Amino acid sequence: MNKSTASSKSLFSSFKTDALSGVVVFLVALPLCLGISVASGASAFSGIITGIIGGLVVGYLSGSHVSVSGPAASLIAIVIVAIQDLGFEAFLLAGVLAGVFQLILGFAKAGTFSNFIPSGVIQGMLSGIGLIIIFKEIPHTIGYDKEHEGDFFNYSLTDTADGSYIDEIIHSLNFAHSGAIIVTLVSLAILIAFSQVNFLKKIKFLPGALVAVILGVVLNEIFRVFSPSLYISGDHLVELPVPGSASEFLGQFSLPDFGAILNPEIWVTALTIAAVASIATLLTIEAGDRLDPYKRYSNGNTELKAQGVGNILSCLIGGLPMTSVIVRTTANIDAGARSKFSAIFHGFLVLLTVILIPVLLNKIPMASLAAILLLIGFKLASPSVFIKMWRIGKYHFIPFMITTICVVSLDLLKGVGLGLVVSSMFILKGNMKLAYFFKKEKHKEGEDIHIDLAQEVSFLNKAAIKQTLSHIPEGSKLIISAKNTVYIDYDVLELIKDFKRNGAKERNITVVLQGFKGSYNVENTYEGHVY
Repeated sequence: MNKSTASSKSLFSSFKTDALSGVVVFLVALPLCLGISVASGASAFSGIITGIIGGLVVGYLSGSHVSVSGPAASLIAIVIVAIQDLGFEAFLLAGVLAGVFQLILGFAKAGTFSNFIPSGVIQGMLSGIGLIIIFKEIPHTIGYDKEHEGDFFNYSLTDTADGSYIDEIIHSLNFAHSGAIIVTLVSLAILIAFSQVNFLKKIKFLPGALVAVILGVVLNEIFRVFSPSLYISGDHLVELPVPGSASEFLGQFSLPDFGAILNPEIWVTALTIAAVASIATLLTIEAGDRLDPYKRYSNGNTELKAQGVGNILSCLIGGLPMTSVIVRTTANIDAGARSKFSAIFHGFLVLLTVILIPVLLNKIPMASLAAILLLIGFKLASPSVFIKMWRIGKYHFIPFMITTICVVSLDLLKGVGLGLVVSSMFILKGNMKLAYFFKKEKHKEGEDIHIDLAQEVSFLNKAAIKQTLSHIPEGSKLIISAKNTVYIDYDVLELIKDFKRNGAKERNITVVLQGFKGSYNVENTYEGHVY
């Protein structure tokens, strides 16, 4: 199929290829929907709802041909705190409002917003989220059950949710379950093998996440028959409601608590979800466009609108907020998706599965899902990420580290906010330095002094330029060049004019201006544009 055919508006123009891609994405997405939902402190069914809406609704409305949406690891830290602080129904209201905010952003054409967030802050946010996922999932990997009795480490926390992540991990070691540990280790081995072994990586119709889940179920059934002491049961398994009728199935859905609309925490949570989800989505579709073999462009504003509608519908019926997710999107592209029918079809398969085989899903050990999330967390916060940021330079590494540490130790909103503050300080400092080029230490007496202005000179550069002019030696010849400049702020032009008229004459400095054209001349400064 050529490029023009692939970009056809018909959803069924490449039905066979997209259907196969949809199956692959479904196999990747199903365990992630369950695992991310549970890790977020919600029911497994909430993750299923999100996956269905993300596929059927957002998949249809999205302007991207390859993007796939669903519950996202990047929102776990926000969701789990919001559910604990607000309660689930009030949290759903925050999710609905977040969708409304995303709609507003879409209509306001804020689809390019992510371009203005420093990469160090974004990477720090993702690394912080990755560390939180790791800390929160370690107890599940060893089969921690809060109701179990025992105190192997002689360590006690009345309520581990109020303690630190390290406290919770130490506390959970008191109640390690051998069967869960075995399932976790086997699942991790499978996931690593499918990501590292070449011939396994090429088996597109059999994702490692699905294999890990299937073997987790098989292992646990073997434990049940041959070694009951290792058998994983109860809270350690997925707990998806099994409806006996259509009415019972519909009864699993939850409605938002609209009575909490005046609670200011609801609005803060909604804004946080909208901001993080929008940034994650825009970054994902940008990455998807780069990976798309047909090099098609996705409109960020259209995507924000689609995500807004999806989040409103998902949270209205008990689902979680969603984003476009890089894991699913990459799997979709690798499987050969050519149109958004693939994402839609994957949503249909999730719906079909939860209606027809919920009993089978309830045999999945939480340890298998925890292993999947553990690997996701490691990828987000891998040592290679820290090494890469260090090599880029301190102006990126410092905001990156501050964002990472504060996201983990404080919360996501404060972490990103502090990261932006530090990053902005470095940006302003760099902006002031790069507005002109003059190395005083290399200047010799009697030589002409050259100051070459940068392409853009803003009011932020005024103080630095003023200081430089004040240090020009008496009796010098100063040449200020704007040959490569397209914009000079009015205040800076006034500064240069005043210096030429007054300061330079008093100190016997000859000032020569080069490249100042159009509406600017020494005697009449009006606009900052240099033509």
